[in-house]
Amino acid sequence: MSTADISISQDGIPLKQKLAKTTALQRRRALLLTMPLVLFLLVSFVVPIGQMLFNSVHNDKVSAVVPNFADAILQWDGVGLPPEETFEIFVKDMIQAKKVREVGRTVGNLATRVNYEMPGSRSLFTSTARKAKKIKEGPYKEALIKLNKKWGNPQIWLTLQRAARDITPAFYVAALDLKYAEDGSIERADELYQIYLNNFMKTLWLSALITFICILLAYPVAYLLSVLPLRQSNLLMIMVLLPFWTSLLVRTTAWIAILQTEGIINDMLVFLGFISDDGRIQMIYNQTGTIIAMVHILLPFMILPLYSVMKTIPPSYMRAALSMGAKPLYAYRKVYFPQTLPGLAAGTLLVFILAIGYYITPALVGGEDGLLISNLIAYHIQKSLNWSLGAALGTILLVVVLLLYWLYNKLIGIDKLRFG
Repeated sequence: MSTADISISQDGIPLKQKLAKTTALQRRRALLLTMPLVLFLLVSFVVPIGQMLFNSVHNDKVSAVVPNFADAILQWDGVGLPPEETFEIFVKDMIQAKKVREVGRTVGNLATRVNYEMPGSRSLFTSTARKAKKIKEGPYKEALIKLNKKWGNPQIWLTLQRAARDITPAFYVAALDLKYAEDGSIERADELYQIYLNNFMKTLWLSALITFICILLAYPVAYLLSVLPLRQSNLLMIMVLLPFWTSLLVRTTAWIAILQTEGIINDMLVFLGFISDDGRIQMIYNQTGTIIAMVHILLPFMILPLYSVMKTIPPSYMRAALSMGAKPLYAYRKVYFPQTLPGLAAGTLLVFILAIGYYITPALVGGEDGLLISNLIAYHIQKSLNWSLGAALGTILLVVVLLLYWLYNKLIGIDKLRFG
């Protein structure tokens, strides 16, 4: 037996056992200290994302409003029209649903759900619900088609069959500018409804452009902050941080006053004679306004990581390169610039991800042309109330960001990021 195995503490407990007990106690204390953070992440991050992922594939409006019909239509083979028994169940469920006033189980919810996949069909369901009580006996198929001949269209019943499934990919189909054909296959949506993929591409393009402009503007500012004397650099730092002391809404609204056709910039250009009074430039409620306002708001997020890295680079490195005969530009490119890449990478990742999800600024200054995908998501959540489509768009955006993050890690390496 080794000495470690027979060592006894003053209270008679083996040292090995006491060490294990002390280590376990420390782990429990560490867990308790981190528990508030874990709970915060669960409540504010994990649960909302999980709910978004669930809502993007789950919609039970049909089964909640006409439950018996939902079970029956799923047994249909999809050929021609459903059997008479299914028509009977549908009519009886519609009559019952018309009497219900419970939130989430009204005929209006059913009509809205089907209208997502078959635009223009909402009135068919609401009018049928009002008239269905006139049907006292069969044959129910003939009676329902007599109420409205559209019920003789198999496409209506195929759409109802798809909508009757609580778990459905239909909202991802719509989010990718696709649609279900009459035979149930998936095809490209009509050009009029192809809006989401174009908006995704526009969001990525504008985010990349905004990030690039921020790099061009932030790099010299960060360099000046790192080399100027303390008094001047502190004054410049205050100017960089000043936007953080002002409300985002106030800053965005200020750009409306500055960029509008009767705003400060256009007035100055007219006064200086660069443009005529009739040739004022439209810089607001378009992509130009979105880019300018977002660059102003996100610029500090690029300057600060760059500055924190540049401040740690010893000036002696450049002096040594110059003393050995290197020209200033060559020394800067070979000696100084590579050392700033960790800060540049951190600022680029930070600004790009923030730009992809921006909502308030494009909504205020972007107009129809400058809206990003986040504005369409907000529209479906707040106005159209198509939460499932909004969740599907949000999930696709999340996947795109994760893919870009993975690509970024492969090309540059996330371990090389440095904020100071």
